[in-house]
Parts: sequence; C-alpha cells; structure tokens
Amino acid sequence: MIHEFAEKWTRIMTVEAGVLYVVATPIGNLADWSTRAVETLRSVKQIYAEDTRHSASLMAHHAIGTPMRSLHEHNEEARVEELAKQLRNGDSLALISDAGTPLISDPGFKLVRALRSQGLRIVPIPGACALITALSAAGLPTDRFCFEGFLPAKAGNRRQRLQQLVDEPRTIVFYEAPHRIVETLNDAAQVLGAEREAVLARELTKTFETFLSGTLADIQAQVEADANQQKGEMVLMITGAPEKEQDDWQPEAERMLNVLMAELPLSQAVAMAERLTGIAHKPLYKLALSMKNRET
Repeated sequence: MIHEFAEKWTRIMTVEAGVLYVVATPIGNLADWSTRAVETLRSVKQIYAEDTRHSASLMAHHAIGTPMRSLHEHNEEARVEELAKQLRNGDSLALISDAGTPLISDPGFKLVRALRSQGLRIVPIPGACALITALSAAGLPTDRFCFEGFLPAKAGNRRQRLQQLVDEPRTIVFYEAPHRIVETLNDAAQVLGAEREAVLARELTKTFETFLSGTLADIQAQVEADANQQKGEMVLMITGAPEKEQDDWQPEAERMLNVLMAELPLSQAVAMAERLTGIAHKPLYKLALSMKNRET
C-alpha cells in the first residue's frame, strides 16, 4: 500500500514534457500554497509571470530558482508563438499571475485559447481564488452566482453595467480597486437599491482581513467613515434580485409567445421563448398550452 501511494505521488509531482501548467499562487498568506504547485514551478523549464518583479519575492520565499519571463496584457498575444514553439519542442512551462488563479480577471485567456487551438496541452494546478475564498465566508447564497470581474472605471459606464444587472437573480460578485470602492458602493446603492444585502471582503488571507456585511447603504457608510476600509484588494458580493413572480413575467411571455406561435410549432415557440426570456420551460409550456386552448 505504501509503495503504491509513493508511486502515485511521484507521478503527480512529475511535470510532463510539452505541457503548460496554469498555476494558482497565494492571494496573501504565503502558506496557502500546495506542495504540487511549488514543485511544479521548481521543475518546469520556464515560468511566465504577470509581473516578474512582483513574483520574485514569492519565488525566493519558496526557494524556486526557475527562470521567469513576463506575460501580461500588453505582450500576451506576442508571446503565443514563443510558448507554442517551446511546448512543441518538449519544454514544460508554467503560467502564473500576481496572485490567485491565472485568467480570472488576469492575463492568460488569449494564450490558453490559442495554445488549445493548436492542440497543445494545458494542465491546471488549482489553488487560491479571491472570489471563491470570499464567497465561502460571506454568508450569501452560493448555489448560484455570477462573476462580473472589475466594473468599468468611468462612472457612466459603471452605472450602465450595474443597470444591466438590476434583475439578475444570482449573487453578483465583483473585484474592485480600493481607490474606486466608495464610488462603486454609491453607484451600486443607487442603481440596485440601497437596501440590497451585500458583503465587502478585503485583504483576504492577510493580516487585516475584514468582512463588512449589511445593506449596500450600511457598507457604504462604514467604508466612507473609515479610511482603512478603503485600502487593499477587495471583493464585493451583492445578493441577486428576487425571482419574478408569475404575474410579473406572464404578460411579457404571453406577448412573445403570441408572435412566435404564429410562425412556429408550439414546442419550438416555447423553446425560443425560453432562450430569449430565461423563464423556465415548464411554466412557459403550460402558458402556451393554455393560450392554444383559448384559440380552439
């Protein structure tokens, strides 16, 4: 049994030729890093980092001496063929961001998409992710949520994006920069409603980690009153809008079904209405049947 475990562990810890490893890094506490992640970065031929200067201290802390090159939003596309050539030559490589899981509001999407389209292998090494870490301790509904990344920096564009989310029923998760948090909370309260329940997580896994909870108005007041709450990395989570009652959706759905059923069979009309409105299939089908029966 011990021998089998040792063999399995060795296979897990051995990097493979021609593979790009997407490696999550700590979001604050340096102890939040798996042995597999550390050993992978020690074993690959080269690490591509969002900011090599930022990552240098993390590498030094864990005695990782692997050469690093930069890969960020300004040079990502230009790096694609460079990495592809290395992978085809059998080199093992790693991609990291400044903190957390690469590609989650960080560079890497264009690279991974392009390499996959060339048939090259990408292997994730899981670890910390700020949005999941925040949700796990926020006390808000987590059975369904949507991640919206960073809101636009300009006020008008930010309010427009929030307006698009007014009726979103899932818990909404944002990342936000500290210098914009007051304005974002103010806009969210105005657009989504000051009484909407929310949680602001700040400096996750670090010494000054805090969770502020209450209504958007409550959190806005706390942040405005305390300059310390306007510092550090932030995750803002807001409860979704209440699900629409039948009386709310039925008139709109009936108008749409009237148009669709004039051109399509009932089942196709219901399927199309479901895609366009997001209303569940069963109540739409029941409504369509009742409409058809009224016509006969």
